[in-house]
Amino acid sequence: MTPSISKREYIRWLPDKPSEPTSTIVVTSPENRFVDVRILKAVADVAPGVQTFDSLDWAFAGISSSTINPPNVDNEGPLMHSIWTHLVDSKYSNVKHVSDEGDMYPLSDNRTLEKGSMANPTTGKVTEYEELWSDEEIESQRDDGKIESVALTLESDRAQGMVIRVGQYCQGVLRVGEHHFVVERWAWEKRNGWRRDVRMGDLFVPCGVAIESRDLVIGGKVTFGDYEWAVVEYSSSTILY
Repeated sequence: MTPSISKREYIRWLPDKPSEPTSTIVVTSPENRFVDVRILKAVADVAPGVQTFDSLDWAFAGISSSTINPPNVDNEGPLMHSIWTHLVDSKYSNVKHVSDEGDMYPLSDNRTLEKGSMANPTTGKVTEYEELWSDEEIESQRDDGKIESVALTLESDRAQGMVIRVGQYCQGVLRVGEHHFVVERWAWEKRNGWRRDVRMGDLFVPCGVAIESRDLVIGGKVTFGDYEWAVVEYSSSTILY
């Protein structure tokens, strides 16, 4: 699979009008590992890269899968039904019963409408929703123009974490037990290089390692304190748009 960077343009809880209260970015690796980070726009007056959990709408990570659905007799219908299996979640320490799936309707080359049903956080009731997603062009940080993709995971009895870097974005999440959670988002610009846009929590996540990725090898380990992260994906490739 080709890695991707997806940004949400809006969410709509039917029958309400569409809105976008968050900055939502999903980075997905070639092997379908993903980190989805949703930061509330309404929380202002905070230093760049430093926020409290009041700013967090939701952050989670896991593995996605999709099945292709044939169109109906009128050549209409979703192209794919997608399922996002959560392995780390800011809302739930026990992710076994988290349901996250939807039908994907392509609107153009880089925009997709997702439709499904889930609990509306305002009402607590299961409600039909729509989310409009756009795929961002992935940028290279290398002289040879190749796109780097990196995935690191942490799995232990007490801690679960994932860091995904795709091109110019790197996001990471970590949960330790019931009460400790960390989320980071880094972004790269040609003019200014890498900057940390989001940091909540006080534990280590190896986003910096994923950014400075030249020495990484699949199967390698990154150890910090009591926790050992595994390098499960590393690739550099040319992507044509």
